[in-house]
Amino acid sequence: MKSVGAARGYVDGAWWPRSTEPTTEFPELCSALAPWVGAVSRVSYHLGTWSVAARRVAVDGRVVRLEGFTTMDPHTVVVIGSDSRRVSLLVVPPDAPGDTGRAQLRSAAAFDSIASVEAIRQGNQRE
Repeated sequence: MKSVGAARGYVDGAWWPRSTEPTTEFPELCSALAPWVGAVSRVSYHLGTWSVAARRVAVDGRVVRLEGFTTMDPHTVVVIGSDSRRVSLLVVPPDAPGDTGRAQLRSAAAFDSIASVEAIRQGNQRE
C-alpha cells in the first residue's frame, strides 16, 4: 500500500494472491485491508480473471459482497469498506516470476508513483 500523503495514481497499492480462487483469496485480503478501509463490505473484480465464486463470503464474522464485472481492468480489484472508503489494487498474477511480482508490488506502492496499471505491469514505474 502507498503511504499516507503519497501521490494519487491509478492504484493505491498492489496485491499478489496465491491463486485465482476468490473465496480463498478475498477473505485474507479483506482482513489485511481493514486498517485502510475499515470493515470491508464489497470486493469488485474482473470476472474473466478469477474463478467462479459465490456472491457473498464471510470475513471476520461479517458478510462481504463479491461483485464480478467484465468491464473492470482485469489486473485490478477494488475493495470498499465502511463509510465507502476504498482502495484500488493492482493484482500481480499468482504465477508471476518472483522478480516480476516484487517489482510490480514496489512500483504500485511507490510514494511518487502515478503510473497506470499497464505501465506498472510493463515495468514503466513512473509513467
